[in-house]
Amino acid sequence: MDPRLGQVVKAYDVRGRSPEELDPVLTRALGEAFAIETGVDGGRGTVVIGHDMRDTSPLLVEAFSDGVRAQGGNVISIGLASTDLLYFASGDFDLPGAMITASHNPAAYNGIKLCRAGAKPIGYDTGLSTIAEKATELLARTELPEPTGTYEERDALSRYAEYLHQIVPVPAGRRLKVVADAGNGMAGHTVPSVFASLDVELTPMYFELDGTFPNHDANPLDHSTLVDLQAKVRETGADIGLAFDGDADRCFVIDERGDVVSPSAITALIAHRALITTPGATILHNVITSKAVPEIITENGGTAVRTPVGHSLIKAEMARTGAVFGGEHSGHFYFKDFFLADSGMIAALHVMAALAETDGTVSELMEQYERYVASGEINSTVSDGPAILAELTKTYADLDQDTMDGLTVTADTWWFNVRASNTEPLLRLNVEGDDEATMARVRDDVLAVIRGD
Repeated sequence: MDPRLGQVVKAYDVRGRSPEELDPVLTRALGEAFAIETGVDGGRGTVVIGHDMRDTSPLLVEAFSDGVRAQGGNVISIGLASTDLLYFASGDFDLPGAMITASHNPAAYNGIKLCRAGAKPIGYDTGLSTIAEKATELLARTELPEPTGTYEERDALSRYAEYLHQIVPVPAGRRLKVVADAGNGMAGHTVPSVFASLDVELTPMYFELDGTFPNHDANPLDHSTLVDLQAKVRETGADIGLAFDGDADRCFVIDERGDVVSPSAITALIAHRALITTPGATILHNVITSKAVPEIITENGGTAVRTPVGHSLIKAEMARTGAVFGGEHSGHFYFKDFFLADSGMIAALHVMAALAETDGTVSELMEQYERYVASGEINSTVSDGPAILAELTKTYADLDQDTMDGLTVTADTWWFNVRASNTEPLLRLNVEGDDEATMARVRDDVLAVIRGD
């Protein structure tokens, strides 16, 4: 693989500093390789492309489009889009898709998320490595073919909004006060269309599309970025706050008190709702969701299936098991009736619909789904991750262990998972206990091993 591609081709997508690492030359080659991989070359098909609001996105869209068209493929551009809007277009049009975005990464970055027709994911082991190898061959040429495929622009946003309301109707009658923080990302483009027909009083925050992220990073997994939203919820007396990441495929929920609702609790709530409409269904959850999630799935007659972390893995497992829903503790939520793709907007609509069906608050609604105390994800820079995992395996040898994704150790009143980052020399720790003291004790003990304290 060309070393330039080696810098930017990751486990699930293409990502790097742009234009320093991900430039139009590499992007065009990736567009050509994608056309070949998905069989649209030689005039045999079409690719749908969307992009976020980053300064480099239009340039990369042009380069990727030129690459597809240079191989004889056609291009439909849906213009500015959230990642789930691109997935919708891929599913609705039944075309391979490319989304130019670096998601929640800072302004200096950009990237490409790829999928086959029907929003089927492409990761390193399901086509991305082949695309990178083909792009390496193409980069070695001395002459570039001229684009011959067609190019057209098409709206997908209005149909997307209509479709979401079909699959998650939010009942009228209770007018919700909603504060939504787009973080200057793509939710500023999609929320107005989706919310236009809802019975809500919307207070928008940072809806101006700005790839420099002038107010805060669009990464709600970092709770420091939620401070403004939390304050606004309290100030306005809102029923609920919603925080979207840069490409708006993730959504975090703030309750009426300004507290963050655990994504595991959101997973449990949506699972409960899914099991009402589809009794006995299979629901997926990853290894770091709260143990309340499989408990609640089982209690409501469903089948809980545990998976590794990662969207391409979950989507493949959903297809294999016929699951109707899957949730990750990182705020990604996947829906069978949304082409098995993830959508923060659909998750937000589920919570709003559940709230609108009651006279209570978000905190009261979520109380049944939040049973335990979690540490949140704690990252540690390490020099020898495998050696540390081996040491933890030995230290907790008398307890239940599994290695589905890193190491999970389970006791009666707590569990922890330690797994390695795909891209950095980090170990990621998640701990959950029956109470705060138990969680804190286990957290500190495990961190002492990881950090050599």
